[in-house]
Amino acid sequence: MRFAPAAAALSLCLAMTASISVAGEQADADPRAAALIAQGQALLAAGDADAAIDAFEAALAVDPGYTPIFIDLAEAARQQGLQGKAIRYYRDALERDPGNFAAISGEGAALVEKGALEKAKKNLAKLQSLCGDSCPETVALQSSIARGVPARLAVESKAENAPASN
Repeated sequence: MRFAPAAAALSLCLAMTASISVAGEQADADPRAAALIAQGQALLAAGDADAAIDAFEAALAVDPGYTPIFIDLAEAARQQGLQGKAIRYYRDALERDPGNFAAISGEGAALVEKGALEKAKKNLAKLQSLCGDSCPETVALQSSIARGVPARLAVESKAENAPASN
């Protein structure tokens, strides 16, 4: 009897650990959602971002718990030049899966495209601490940062900061 409280506490702790590890596992997408995702990815590769977004949103309606759909939506938004929207999708993915390397890297690349290099470097540091320097996501974000801010933003930034001539 004197060990009953300790045994109960230990079993509760083990049950919580087991439920947390099961909840953290990424299940496969619903087969209907998987077909829509594949269709969206093909459309995105063909350059039809609008149709790809429609397919990804339909997949999200079929399987709202499948986190990688948010990353696909973010990639489509980036292809349309909507980096702010892409960042929101990446952050939605990170809320569901904080250690998602693709979301961290993609958000960093979208931040670079938006002109926020310092924030992108924070994402790079996070990736380096989580998966190292040779991780594909880390390498991709390093190359995005190395390319720097897109030329159109650099020109706009210089024009805004130039003194007005009267």
